[in-house]
Amino acid sequence: MAKMLIFGMGYAAGHLAARLDARGWEVVGTTRDGRGDSLSFGDEDAVLGALRSATHILSSVPPVDGSDPVLERYGEAIALAPAGWAGYLSSTGVYGDTGGAWVDESAPIKGRRPDRNAADAAWQALRGDMRLFRLPGIYGPGRSILDRICSGSAHRIDLPGQVFSRIHVDDIAGGIMASFRGPAGVYNLADDAPCHQNRLVEWGCAMLGAPVPPLRTLDDAGLSPAARAFYAENRRVANGKAKRLLGWTPRYPTFREGLASLI
Repeated sequence: MAKMLIFGMGYAAGHLAARLDARGWEVVGTTRDGRGDSLSFGDEDAVLGALRSATHILSSVPPVDGSDPVLERYGEAIALAPAGWAGYLSSTGVYGDTGGAWVDESAPIKGRRPDRNAADAAWQALRGDMRLFRLPGIYGPGRSILDRICSGSAHRIDLPGQVFSRIHVDDIAGGIMASFRGPAGVYNLADDAPCHQNRLVEWGCAMLGAPVPPLRTLDDAGLSPAARAFYAENRRVANGKAKRLLGWTPRYPTFREGLASLI
């Protein structure tokens, strides 16, 4: 039986786990506290036992306090584990700001977060069968611009020419599963239609019959530091490699189909 061990049962990993479970896989995940049926990340005996029996290993845990906790604690064991497939969920943030230009997997790593850049490189070098997925902004059920419009927290920011890429959470799961049959390597998983965040806000408001938020400057919007950092980078993420080598096709090629599926 195929068995997936997932470090970090978060939003994207949870959707993948549900897809695999529906196909008869055994899925074991770790969380900080071992809630539910998950393993506690700190229970080394249990985690090392799961590593020895897993056919597939995935980490969705981002760097914390400047380092990757999974690599620090279990990196050596993961490198030596008998699994035939390993994966890591990285970020397209490693590309940094490109002024709106397209970037593919050959682009230099120059992101503003050294810990994220270092984790990306370390996971690539860990195993020869590594599939590393660089992800842009993730949205899906319970986590989309529609939810922010309904809660009154959606913003339109006056930054002409600003462009972002995004990916529906189901298409992340689809890309990972497609890689089970494809070659190891680095893959961008993004949709086909990078665009300004304001377009999503306006489209979502039209779908919901909600008023469009006023156009504001970054300073006037009162955004958190994390939200302001989102607007500090401008790029279009190319997904052609995953399509060519993995045979992956996004179920939601643009935000229009993705948002429509959430109504």
